[in-house]
Amino acid sequence: MRKLNVCVLFGGISPEHEVSLRSAESVLNHMDPEKYNIFPVGITKEGDWILFGGNDYSLLPGGEWQEHPGNRRATISPVRGQGLLSFEGDCVVREQIDVVFPVLHGENGEDGAMQGLLQMAGIPYVGPHVSASAVAMDKTLTKLVVDNAKITQAVWQLVRNSELQNRMEEILDNLEGYFSYPVFVKPAGTGSSVGVSKADNRDALRDALLQAGIYDEKVLVEEFIHGREVEVAVMGNDSPVASEVGEIDSGAEFYDYDAKYINDTSVAYIPARVSQEIAEELREKAVKVYQAIGCRGLSRVDFFVTYDDNRVVFNEINTLPGFTSISMYPKLFAASGIPYKQLIDMLLQLAMEE
Repeated sequence: MRKLNVCVLFGGISPEHEVSLRSAESVLNHMDPEKYNIFPVGITKEGDWILFGGNDYSLLPGGEWQEHPGNRRATISPVRGQGLLSFEGDCVVREQIDVVFPVLHGENGEDGAMQGLLQMAGIPYVGPHVSASAVAMDKTLTKLVVDNAKITQAVWQLVRNSELQNRMEEILDNLEGYFSYPVFVKPAGTGSSVGVSKADNRDALRDALLQAGIYDEKVLVEEFIHGREVEVAVMGNDSPVASEVGEIDSGAEFYDYDAKYINDTSVAYIPARVSQEIAEELREKAVKVYQAIGCRGLSRVDFFVTYDDNRVVFNEINTLPGFTSISMYPKLFAASGIPYKQLIDMLLQLAMEE
């Protein structure tokens, strides 16, 4: 049986560039070279595509990979049958790619843009397709789908960044009439908690709206849910399965970017500290959200379980969750009996089922 040609995409122009580099380092180090011919293609913050010419993936997180002497400019052609093109002087090198693993987070990585390119190229890829990726990336669209699926979630309001400059005080009045403090403020289209703030008063809310507006025109304001932060990994196409339930104790005011990737304050509990009955409800609702949005391949679905009455409240879905050494998605499936290396194999096979 011949080895599969797998292109692993990483980096990108989104604020989650560094997270992608860490995820890709881990994915690449867990791919079996006996099964796969690996083509690691990095996208710089400026949008340049580079076929990484080395095999030391520890160079990725610090950015040193960009200076490797074996690098070549590269692109995936939208023309079917062309595959991966790299450029060596005046020569074009073509590689047929069997499947792409887009280890990309955020804008142009998991919002449907890259998925659209790969579908035009006719190349199978890991993760949800265009429409599901776009809906899941925009938290306000996700909210509408989840409402329609009759799944409980935090009360929310949409604010547009373009209105903040001229209508800030009116918007603050409206939000204070709708919510009690504290509230959470999020850009509609980022992951990894980029641009997310907790606001305890009017001044903090004003600052949080402006901060979120840096990252997205659409800003989501949500009620505060006092509960455990729990996560469920889901994998599959037509018959998705849910993992063991995990719980995050952020060790901070909330599970922000620093708590996820920089500080060592967060603690993961796998299984989560909930009853078996609640765990089963979480798994069922995770699959229901996954299917309602139309996901394939993989996603991580996040919930709260309230402290006072054990209500399950949907938080958000991530269609290309982190794959770092400390990320919950691979850890949750490892706890469910699927180790990291096997997980990669399964995701690549799911991508090729089309």
